[in-house]
Amino acid sequence: MTHPFRFGVQVGGALGASEFAELARRVEALGYSTLYMPDHFVDTDLAPMVGLSVAAAVTTDLRVSALVFANDYKHPAVLAKEIATLDVLSDGRVDLGIGAGWMQVDYDQLGLAYDRPGVRIDRLEEALAVIRGCWSAEPFSFEGAHYRITEHRATPTPVQRPGPPILIGGGGPRILRLAGAHADIVGINPNLRAGAITADAAKDALAAQTRQKVEWIREGAGDRFAAIELQIRYFFAQVTDDAQALAEAMAPMFEVSPVEALESGVFLAGTVDQICDTLVERRETWGVSNVVFGNDNFEMLAPVVARLAGS
Repeated sequence: MTHPFRFGVQVGGALGASEFAELARRVEALGYSTLYMPDHFVDTDLAPMVGLSVAAAVTTDLRVSALVFANDYKHPAVLAKEIATLDVLSDGRVDLGIGAGWMQVDYDQLGLAYDRPGVRIDRLEEALAVIRGCWSAEPFSFEGAHYRITEHRATPTPVQRPGPPILIGGGGPRILRLAGAHADIVGINPNLRAGAITADAAKDALAAQTRQKVEWIREGAGDRFAAIELQIRYFFAQVTDDAQALAEAMAPMFEVSPVEALESGVFLAGTVDQICDTLVERRETWGVSNVVFGNDNFEMLAPVVARLAGS
């Protein structure tokens, strides 16, 4: 199954009220399907839940989602209620983007225990069960190692049934297998096991590693793999007549070769024609049809969206 292309914009930075509202409207007008916001406390300005609510309020068709909520920052029953509320008030334009949490400086500054990855992933798996229980419209109970729910009937019931699409992002084998088993959209990320963005993370986004990650998702998904949308957030994307020169300039920062940079799962550069060809080829080889840019370059890349969105 080949999924049609969808494009999103991850919005960040210090934006005022009118600037943010105009940005959301511009994202929609240029044909992007989804506005995303990150969930961090350090080097991030706007809180995602409030920002997503405003974005939904000032647009008509634009979908909104975190990329992604860190599970450890909020009890899953609270997150489920907030997402369900936003789903009702936006008339079903919400995705739930969620992950196990990775940025150690957030944990350190807030005094949260930065448990080893396996524990954080265990907690995320339980959280998914709690969230789905909250969206079921029926009383439910749950008892795990991390969460306990007793005869709780959550309200409101989401407009989308059985609930908003779930997006899980990750870069390691266990989280990607979990995503394959549970998510509607899987974000293929660099492995951030170091708790920060490092040169090691950049190397983990090279072509061979990206192919391996797709296989981990496939292993977790089994028969449902064809129904899953695969997503990549391109952190370096630029329309240029000289992609080779750009790759040569950037490659040393990440300790990779220019060829490796051009083929990396976080790097996209070239003319509009070349970028379109690259995305089509990567959809054929990697299965990635859901593409995310930043609010620093989404207008530059609008011709790519105009040509490929929905195709």
